[in-house]
Amino acid sequence: MTTMTDASVREFKMPDVGEGLTEAEILKWYVQPGDTVTDGQVVCEVETAKAAVELPIPYDGVVRALHFPEGTTVDVGTPIIAVEVGGGPAAPAPASEAPAQEAPQNTPQETSQAEGSGRQPVLVGYGVATSSTRRRPRKPAAPGPEVPQQAVQAELNGHGTTPPAPAAPAAPAAPAVPAPAQPAPTAAGGARPLAKPPVRKLAKDLGVDLATVVPTGPGGIITREDVQAAAAPKAPEAPQAPQVPQPPVTAPAAAPAAVSYDAARETRVPVKGVRKATAQAMVGSAFTAPHVTEFVTVDVTRTMRLVDELKQDPEFAGKRVSPLLLIAKALLVAVKRNPDINASWDEANQEIVVKHYVNLGIAAATPRGLIVPNIKDAHDKTLPQLADALTELVATAREGKTSPAAMQGGTITITNVGVFGVDTGTPILNPGESAILAVGAIKPQPWVHKGKVKPRQVTTLALSFDHRLVDGELGSKVLADVAAILEQPKRLITWA
Repeated sequence: MTTMTDASVREFKMPDVGEGLTEAEILKWYVQPGDTVTDGQVVCEVETAKAAVELPIPYDGVVRALHFPEGTTVDVGTPIIAVEVGGGPAAPAPASEAPAQEAPQNTPQETSQAEGSGRQPVLVGYGVATSSTRRRPRKPAAPGPEVPQQAVQAELNGHGTTPPAPAAPAAPAAPAVPAPAQPAPTAAGGARPLAKPPVRKLAKDLGVDLATVVPTGPGGIITREDVQAAAAPKAPEAPQAPQVPQPPVTAPAAAPAAVSYDAARETRVPVKGVRKATAQAMVGSAFTAPHVTEFVTVDVTRTMRLVDELKQDPEFAGKRVSPLLLIAKALLVAVKRNPDINASWDEANQEIVVKHYVNLGIAAATPRGLIVPNIKDAHDKTLPQLADALTELVATAREGKTSPAAMQGGTITITNVGVFGVDTGTPILNPGESAILAVGAIKPQPWVHKGKVKPRQVTTLALSFDHRLVDGELGSKVLADVAAILEQPKRLITWA
C-alpha cells in the first residue's frame, strides 16, 4: 500500500469504538474507490469483541483507496480508507511538528487534534492515546533502507518524533549522520524492540524480555509466535555432555510440530470477535467465581393464564407479552426482597459491592455468538415499560446492532434456554455478576393439584450464584421467591 503525500488526501483511521478495544474486523465495505462520500455517510461495518458497529466518514470527498479487504482484522489507529477532499489543500502544520511529518498519514486535521489533548476524539467514544494509535507497520514504497527502519520504529513507538536522524539536512553528511542516531530495529542493542502493544502485553504476561527475542516479522517486528517460542520450555541441558548424546534433545522438540487434520472432512473456524470475547469471559468466570447451582420445578399454569389476559389488556396493546416478561418481573421482586443477591466481588479491595439498582441482563443468541445486553434500571420500570424494554433489547440483538454500552454494567442475568426446548441447565455467571437465572421449557406435565393428578404447565428454574458472596440460604430464598411468584402471580402485587 503506497503512502499518499497529497495534502488533499485524508486518511480515516480505525477508531476506538468503545471501552479501549485495540482492534476490529472489517465486515463490509459500503463504498469503493471512486465513490463520492459525504460527512456522516456510513462507509463500512466493523465487528469488535463486543458488537458490530457502522463507521461514518467525517468529511466530504472521493474515495481514493480502501487499504484493507473485508474480513481483515485491523488495529485501532490504523488508516483504513483514503479520501480525496475538495476545497484545496489543508492548512500546513506548525513548524514545531515538522519532524513528525515523516509519517505522511498525520493530516493537518489530526495534528491539530493531537495538540489539543493526549487522546484523539473519534466518531464513537474516544480514541486511544496518541502514543499508541500507530500499531501496524507498513512497507514503504521506494526510499532507501534507512527510511523503512525509521517509519517502522515511529509507527510502533507512537506518534512522537523519530530520532534526530531525519532532522539532519546536510547532504554531504547524510550517509554518516543516521547511522549512529538510528540503530537498526533488528539489532539487539540500543533500539527498542519492535512489537505491537498486544504482543508486548503477551510478553509481559509470559515474563519474556523482548530484547532477547529473535524477530521474524516484516521489518524486524516481533510477532506473537516469536514471543510464544521464546517462552516455550527449553529442553534441559545435561551437565554431563559426554554421557548424554545430542539427538534425544532435538527429537522431543520436533514432535509437537506435527499437526494433522483432515482438510476434506474438517473445517477450522478462526475464533474472533464476539465469540472470542465470550470464550475468554466464560473461562475467566468459571475459574474465578465458585459456582453453585440450585434447581426448582414449579407449576406456572396461573402465570400462563395471566400472560394470555395481558395480551388482551388495552395497556399492552402493541406490546410483546411473553412468559419471560413475568419471569423478569418475578426476579426483580425477588431481588427487592433479598437485595444482597444483587452484588459483585471486588477482588482488589476484598469487598462485596451491593448494588442498589438492577441492570437486568438478558442472554441473547445472535449469528455472531452469545451476547448479554441489559435493561438499565429495570427495578424502576412498570410492567408495560419492562415489556417495551425487552422487545427493543431482543430486536436490536437479533439485528446485530447492540451497542457496547448496552452490554456493560449488568448486575443480574436471565437466560431462557426453554426457547430451545431444553428443560434446564447450569448457567455460568456473566463476569462481574453474582447470580444468573436459567428458565427451562414450559410444558404440560402431570402434577398434583388440589389432591388430584392433573395436566399443568410446569417449568424448571436453575439459579447459579457466586458462593463467595452468596451463601446457600440467600440463593435458596431468591430462587424460592421467584418460583412462588410464578406459581401465584398475585404475589407481584402483595410483595411489590
